[in-house]
Amino acid sequence: MKPRKYTTFEEYFEKSLKDPEFKKAWEESETEYQIARKLIEHRLKNKLSQSDLAKKVKTTQAVISRIEGMSANPSIHLIKRLANAIKQPITLTINP
Repeated sequence: MKPRKYTTFEEYFEKSLKDPEFKKAWEESETEYQIARKLIEHRLKNKLSQSDLAKKVKTTQAVISRIEGMSANPSIHLIKRLANAIKQPITLTINP
């Protein structure tokens, strides 16, 4: 019996990035990824649960979960309230 060759995530990801459609979708999700990553990082640093954070910004835990799961499109107003609650400034950069 031949040993089975496994593909690592890195190998799979590198191969996937060669597909123009995948690469475009990956690049387009960068903003949502960065918002989610920073929100989670600073929420945990401030020892807040999703529910605690939701109460501070007057929304629901489900909304926080969707933002952290990158399946929501939060308004700038909500992002500002979140940044305030996790004690982080917002920096917006628009690249050409």
